[in-house]
Amino acid sequence: MATIALSATPHSVLDRPGDVDNRATYLSFGAAYVFGHGAAALSKGADPVLSLPGWLPMALLGAGLAVGTVAATMAALRAQRGADSSEVLSGKLLGISWASAFAALFLIISGITSLLDRADLQGVLWPTGAGLIVGLLYLGEGAARRNVLHYCLGTWLALVSTGALMLGTPGLFWVLTVGGGGGYLIATVLERRRLANRH
Repeated sequence: MATIALSATPHSVLDRPGDVDNRATYLSFGAAYVFGHGAAALSKGADPVLSLPGWLPMALLGAGLAVGTVAATMAALRAQRGADSSEVLSGKLLGISWASAFAALFLIISGITSLLDRADLQGVLWPTGAGLIVGLLYLGEGAARRNVLHYCLGTWLALVSTGALMLGTPGLFWVLTVGGGGGYLIATVLERRRLANRH
């Protein structure tokens, strides 16, 4: 996804049609992973490190993702200013693909847990499945926008999220915290360099 522009970026870079500054989204999503999945890693499992309310990890994750989503939407709209009709259509289709992908994820997780009569599996399928979906969407966006950093981050998120399933709870949350959150934070730093090199 794209992000809201930060004032430190040169004005001419931000005004280039189709060029999206992803720093705010990367930072928000990275914080969501670190605090949300981190809280889950510390409070879940047979021998939790901390005793936290069950709703807190999801609330922290959701808050960070909500901020990132708003930032991404604003940046995507900004990037469309001055773009030609084909670029605008491409941006709209990429945006709609997020809703389609997460609707499909909802259906598959609901189907699996219902078929196996294992509602408890939602606790591991949602965080890993969401990471997979986001990673795949980043692959598409990176290819469409010719953004290698976005594409690489998508590859990393898809592999880390699905690989985390092998570890169970709380191991998978540690992998999402360190691997997913760390990937976002590194991408935030590299995004500044990417934008500077395009100026």
